[in-house]
Amino acid sequence: MRIEEIRLSGSLELLAKQLVEGFITGLHKSPYHGFSVEFAEHRLYNEGQSTRHIDWKVFARTDRLFTKQYEEETNLRCVIALDCSSSMHYPKETRQKLRFSVYSASALAYMLSKQRDAVGVCLFSDKIEEMTPIRSTPTHLDKLFTLLDKRLKNTDDVKKSTRVAEVLHEIAEKTHRRSLVVIFSDMFEGGEDDEEIFKALQHLKHNKHEVILFHVTDHNTELAFNFEEKPYEFIDLESGEKLTLNPHEIKDQFEKQLKEYHLKLKMKCNQLKIDFISANIQDGYFEVLQAYMIKRSKMK
Repeated sequence: MRIEEIRLSGSLELLAKQLVEGFITGLHKSPYHGFSVEFAEHRLYNEGQSTRHIDWKVFARTDRLFTKQYEEETNLRCVIALDCSSSMHYPKETRQKLRFSVYSASALAYMLSKQRDAVGVCLFSDKIEEMTPIRSTPTHLDKLFTLLDKRLKNTDDVKKSTRVAEVLHEIAEKTHRRSLVVIFSDMFEGGEDDEEIFKALQHLKHNKHEVILFHVTDHNTELAFNFEEKPYEFIDLESGEKLTLNPHEIKDQFEKQLKEYHLKLKMKCNQLKIDFISANIQDGYFEVLQAYMIKRSKMK
């Protein structure tokens, strides 16, 4: 069954499985590592203990049996934060930014769960709307699929603004143990200063979280502002404000401002050692995820 057929069938779980099998095939190692086990010390071997952790190299040097002691095994914990504000419903006909994010989040959740890693989902707009526990059970994964599928199918036209900075500060405080935080957002703020967003990202890093930011946009129309030369009625999806104009009248200024912000956001993420992925919805979720996973696997 092809991915498009699965998508039309409405099964988010099948789609996630197909995506993961597609971009993991051919990789020599997982782009994420579930178990983090660190050597702690040697201890004398006691009769009756398992011989599994005997250090034979030390035995060869000392003629005495020592076992390796390890720090407690811990699974990777991941929070997937998904922006559900009204601007993520662009273009209005397809809601492709939200669709891209939901499909990508589903694939990541499926992959992490199959690696026995714990994963949770945070849906937000101007506040955290839903935040699940971080767990690794199959039942929990099913609940995440149901939650994401419900959000994707919800066509409620209620205007929701974005408060990325406030939400990220809250996630940083609520996620107590060191975790992986994956963000899907266009990072278009409703009146917040850019510096506040950067402070929130810094807060996540200060709390020892690893952060990945998928900056989800339509590069053609949102960054390059490419439209035909004719009058359009532009509607702010978050405020409902309408403006009729010919795109070429403001193209240069708009494109300059958006590219400056995009570059500033990317540079700040690089400074904070945050993985920044400029996710163009026209490229498709499979292509964007596959490129990032291959890149990440080579970094490990």
